[in-house]
Amino acid sequence: MANDAPTSNVSANNVSTSSASASSASANNVSESSASLFARISKGTGRRYAAAVLATLAALVARLALNPLLKDYVPYITLFPAVAFGAWYCGVGPTILSVVLGLIGALYWFVPPTHSFSILGTTEAVGILAFLLVSGVVLAMGEARRGSEEKLRAAQLELEDAVRERTTELDTSNQSLSKLSARLIQLQDDERRRIARELHDSVGQMLAALGMNLAAIGSDIARLTQTASTVHDSEALVQELSREVRTISHLLHPPLLDEAGLASALRWYVEGFSQRSKVKVDLDFPAEFGRLPRESETAIFRTVQECLTNIHRHSESPTAKIRIASSDNEVRVEVEDRGKGIPPERQSEMESAGIPGVGIRGMRERLRQLGGNLEIHSHGRGTLILARLPVAVSSESPTVT
Repeated sequence: MANDAPTSNVSANNVSTSSASASSASANNVSESSASLFARISKGTGRRYAAAVLATLAALVARLALNPLLKDYVPYITLFPAVAFGAWYCGVGPTILSVVLGLIGALYWFVPPTHSFSILGTTEAVGILAFLLVSGVVLAMGEARRGSEEKLRAAQLELEDAVRERTTELDTSNQSLSKLSARLIQLQDDERRRIARELHDSVGQMLAALGMNLAAIGSDIARLTQTASTVHDSEALVQELSREVRTISHLLHPPLLDEAGLASALRWYVEGFSQRSKVKVDLDFPAEFGRLPRESETAIFRTVQECLTNIHRHSESPTAKIRIASSDNEVRVEVEDRGKGIPPERQSEMESAGIPGVGIRGMRERLRQLGGNLEIHSHGRGTLILARLPVAVSSESPTVT
């Protein structure tokens, strides 16, 4: 029972909050409708006068309809709403015209003697003065409200201009950030290409020369078994180091990507990855697939590379399948595994908070710079990475710089 009281209080608070929200929304809707009507009527002087006259005529017609019940009592009762309407929405001139027309109609039809404009007694005169006095008060209140409406509309226009200006500044900042991101990705690829060439052309050649020198020393001192064995071990280490340097160079930026194209580079990488990771990779690459622009080939290669790295590190999948196809000036890349998948809470976090891993963020940004996109579909039986990239497939080789 002790826990029921807080629950009731929370429910009451929720009901109160909901009621307050509903009341606030209703008030906002009424205010917006009123402002919209005011804006439509205020577009022209003729429209304001016409609206006031129509409201007065409607009030007189309504009083005529009630005349069998009211007789000559309260002849001005239906005119007050017309006066209030004119004061609220039409302005001083149209409201004065509405008062004059309403007074003339009331004197002619409802104030005895009817169908004339003569006044018999003080009661009728007092009624006319009361009508004029109340109409004046309503007109003053309406003018005060109209002034507030004008100030509010001016403030709203000023706020809209400020929001529009801030939106323009934000769009400019986003465009600058997008250009900077594209430039950073381009610089990263250029630097990888330069380091790969330096490793292959400079360090690789020096290691090859050192290996030959050690081989010569090994043959010269073959009679010294222990020394020869050490030299041979050193030679083997140099050869292994040379292979590692060549592998690192190719991983940073495989020369096959520039020289032979995406198909050869992917086959070379997939074969090496399968040997190193013991993950069986099936590459489905169409034979008629031509060359693409260098940036597009690099983006597809890096996407496949990152996907296979994530499969090896996280998915525990024994197999992976890569499918690449092109149609309607679009290249479609699918990388699928049969691992444990991405947990639902992690997927929800990636979709709502927008904080995926660095590798996934890099893939998405690289594809986005080229007009493409990246989708992730995962369940308990594996994960599918789908990348789309709009490119024009061509059989010509891209320019290598």
